Formats: sequence, structure tokens, C-alpha cells
Amino acid sequence: MHALFRILSILAALFFLWSGANWVFAPDQAAKVAEMPLLQGIAASSQIADIGAFFLSVAFFLGYGQLRGKSHWFYAAAFMLFIAAVVRFLAWAQGYADFATAAVIAEIVMLVVFVIAAQLREDEG
Repeated sequence: MHALFRILSILAALFFLWSGANWVFAPDQAAKVAEMPLLQGIAASSQIADIGAFFLSVAFFLGYGQLRGKSHWFYAAAFMLFIAAVVRFLAWAQGYADFATAAVIAEIVMLVVFVIAAQLREDEG
């Protein structure tokens, strides 16, 4: 069981690293994958920086959490995904966006995986 959640968290770290790197090095492609337009000017700077920072931070938290005694960093990644799901819900509830069912489900599943991975890693001592 420990190995499964460790592998899942490593795969997630690689996914978030890849996504963040795309926002840095190929933002037009990253925006297309995210089904959004790439903005222009200062708005593009904010879009690329904020989304790229989100993905790269989650990747860092998950990668650092792999180290012995650092599993509490999985909680930081889980918290970021929790906040993303909450903000998606609020955007929908306020009428600013369609409800992103698949994204919310993915975020909640991943945050559960990260919390379980942290707890299992803590049990390893």
C-alpha cells in the first residue's frame, strides 16, 4: 500500500512539473491544453506566472515530500488542490464559470491521495 501511494505521488509530481514547465516554456501549448486563450500583455504575464507557479509549487511540494521526514509537504500540495477546488466551486456558484466537474473530481482525488501518502510516509518513521 505504501508503494502504491508513493508511486502515485511521484507520478503526480512529474505531471505537475511537466504542466508547470509547459507554462514557462510553451505557454501557448499549455493554454490550449487547459482549454483557455493565452492572454496578451501584462495579463499574459499574470496568467503564465500564476498558473505556472501553481503547478511548479505543487510539483516541488510533492518531490520534497518524498524525502524521509519531509512528508508534511504532501499536505501543502493537498491544500493547494483543495483551494483550487473551492475557488472553482465559488466561480460556478457566483455565475462566473461553468462547473468544472472533471477538474474538481481530479483535484479532490489527488488531494486525498496526497493526504494518504503523507500519513503512510509518516508511519514509516
